[in-house]
Amino acid sequence: MLIAFYSMTGNVRRFVKNSGIGEHFEVHEIKSGNKNEPVNKPFILVTSTYGYGGVPAEVESFLGVNHRRMLAVASSGNRNWGAHYAMAGEHISNEYSVPLLLKFELHGTPGDREEFIEKAGAIHESIRREEIQSH
Repeated sequence: MLIAFYSMTGNVRRFVKNSGIGEHFEVHEIKSGNKNEPVNKPFILVTSTYGYGGVPAEVESFLGVNHRRMLAVASSGNRNWGAHYAMAGEHISNEYSVPLLLKFELHGTPGDREEFIEKAGAIHESIRREEIQSH
C-alpha cells in the first residue's frame, strides 16, 4: 500500500515525515511534474485544502488518473477557515465514496499522526487479509 500526498505549503509534507509513516509504507509525493502519472498500488491520499475548502488542482489531476486505487483520504487545513476547515477531504470522500480518515490542522499534532498511522495500518491489514483469502 502507498501513501500519496500533496503539500501546498509544506504542512502535509511535515505531517507525513513526522508521522514516520515512511517506515511502514511506500510514500509518493504528488507534484506538478507527476500528477498525471498512474500509480500501480492501492493508496491513501493525504492532501492540503486551499481557499474555501478547495481541492488542489494537482490532486484533482492525480485523482483523474488514479481514483480507482484510492482507499481513503485525510486532509489538512486551518481552523481559521471555520466550516471550510480541511474540506478538501470531505469533497474527495463524497465524490469518490472513500472514507475520510482524519482532518488535521496544519502539520498535525502527535495525536493526529498516531491516529493516522493506526487507521492506515488497519486498512493495510484489511487488504492483506483479502489478498490471502482470495488465494
